[in-house]
Amino acid sequence: MADFKPTHPGEILETEFLEPMGISAYDLAETIDVPQSRISAIIHGRRSISADTGLRLAKAFGLSDMFWINMQARYDADMAGDPGK
Repeated sequence: MADFKPTHPGEILETEFLEPMGISAYDLAETIDVPQSRISAIIHGRRSISADTGLRLAKAFGLSDMFWINMQARYDADMAGDPGK
């Protein structure tokens, strides 16, 4: 079986949402009323997406409430399964 490195939800936020939509981390932070440093830390993989932030992101992008929360939980589970990743 091929090894794979799980993709941090922040990378998906950046590459699948922010970049294609032309939204900066600063603009997103303003829209969802969180510090810009939080969004920056998330997109650089230094911070997890909390339930609160996940709900704010879901609302901003018109997604289901659990979209970001489930993605973060799956990432966390994948990382816990192989701490060397």
